[in-house]
Amino acid sequence: MRVLGIETSCDDTGVALYDEDIGLIGHRLASQGPLHAEYGGVVPELASRDHVRALLPLVSDLLLAAGPGRVDGIAYTQGPGLAGALLVGAAFAHGLAYAWGIPAIGIHHLEGHLLAPMLDPDPPSFPFVALLVSGGHTLLMDVEAVGCYRKLGESLDDAAGEAFDKTAQLLGLGYPGGPAIERLAATGRPGRYRFTRPLLERGLDFSFSGLKTQVLMAVRAGLAEPQAHADLAQAFQEAVVDVLTHKAMRALLTAGRSRLVVAGGVSANTALRAALNTAVTKEGGSVHYPRLEFCTDNGAMIAYAGAWRLRGAPHTLGFTARPRWPLEDLYSLP
Repeated sequence: MRVLGIETSCDDTGVALYDEDIGLIGHRLASQGPLHAEYGGVVPELASRDHVRALLPLVSDLLLAAGPGRVDGIAYTQGPGLAGALLVGAAFAHGLAYAWGIPAIGIHHLEGHLLAPMLDPDPPSFPFVALLVSGGHTLLMDVEAVGCYRKLGESLDDAAGEAFDKTAQLLGLGYPGGPAIERLAATGRPGRYRFTRPLLERGLDFSFSGLKTQVLMAVRAGLAEPQAHADLAQAFQEAVVDVLTHKAMRALLTAGRSRLVVAGGVSANTALRAALNTAVTKEGGSVHYPRLEFCTDNGAMIAYAGAWRLRGAPHTLGFTARPRWPLEDLYSLP
C-alpha cells in the first residue's frame, strides 16, 4: 500500500508519501514560524489560510519528485488540533481521494507522533512506554501494539512545550520558544535560580503552569544583565527536564517496560535526550526517538499511521475535525 499523508493540525503543513514495501519515498514541509513570530504564538485563522495556500504546491512537488506510481489511499490528521487547520487538511484529502477514487482516513495526531520512531531504520519493538511531549500535549502512554494504548499520566494544565513558548515570550526570545530557550540555556550558569519541580513525587501526571508563574515572578523581580536571562533559561529547562525524566522512569517501572519512546517537538531538546539516555540505560533499558526532522509535526508520521489503518477503510465523502480527541479513545486495530 502506498499512502499520501497530510498534516495540518497547527502551524506546519506537512505532506509525505509512504510505501509499505519501499518505506518513506519523500516528504515536504512548509513552516509558518515566521508568519506567527510577530504575534508570539499561533494565530489560528492565519494558520488555516496558509494551509490552503501551501497544500496543493507541496503535494504536486512531492508527487512529481516521486515519479510515476499509484497512490492507494490518503491519510490526514483529523485531530486533535486547531479546528480550522484540521478542516483544511480534511477537505483537501477527501476532495483528492474522491477525484482519484481511493479511500481517505482521519488519523490521530498523537498516534502519528507515537509511531514516528517506526520510520527509523532500526525501529523499537512493541511493547513500550511512550512519552509524548509537545506544545499542546504532555502525556505518558503504555503501548502494547498499534491501536492498543493505555494512558498512564498527562498534564493537568499547561503542556511542557507551551511552558517553553511562554517562558521564551517572557524573556523576549520570540516564537517558537523551545529552540530559543535551549540555545540560551546552553550559556546559563546553574544555581543562580532554583525552580520547584511540580508534582515530582506524586503519580504520573504533570503540571507546568506553576513553573511558568515562577519564571514570571523572576522576570518581574528584574533581570539586570544578559547573563541573568541565560541563567534563568538554564534553570527553567533543568526543571522541566528533571520532571519529564523522573516521570518517564516511574512510568517504565509502573508498566513493567524496558523500552521508552519519546516523541513530539520537545523530544528534540538535547538536554532532555541526555538526561533520559543516562537514566534509562542505567536501568538496563533503551530510549528511542524520531529523527530530528520528524520530532515536530510532519506528514511522514501521518502517512505511516495511515498505512496501518487504511486497509478496509470505506470510501466516504463525509468528514469531521476533532479538535479534542483523547488518544485512549482511538479504536484498536483488528
